[in-house]
Amino acid sequence: MWQCCYVLDVFAAVELLTLSEVSDRLGISVGKVRRLIEEFDLITIKDGKEPKVPAELIQGTEPLAGLRGTIILLRDSGLELEEITEWLYTPNENLDQHGSTPMAALLAGHKSPVRRAAQMLAI
Repeated sequence: MWQCCYVLDVFAAVELLTLSEVSDRLGISVGKVRRLIEEFDLITIKDGKEPKVPAELIQGTEPLAGLRGTIILLRDSGLELEEITEWLYTPNENLDQHGSTPMAALLAGHKSPVRRAAQMLAI
């Protein structure tokens, strides 16, 4: 199962949901929420002992589009899941015109610039 980050300053303003809360919002079982995490459709941030999902990743009744492919690209670049989560929430100068962080750009629908910035990590 996916292990993730301890809450850092980059996550201070992020609203976090328990897996049960995500289950309620998506209308699925907690087991299916765990599967979405394992398949990289959602990420978790460790808040104490419990993994939590950023609320902004729930778009209506679906996980954020574009997140899974971005995570897979970053893993292929050699980043660990903890590093990926932190990268998504850290300001990136290559994305200034699309949002200050990769996550902000994904939330605004700018998947391609985020993927280009992710590809630069592999160089």
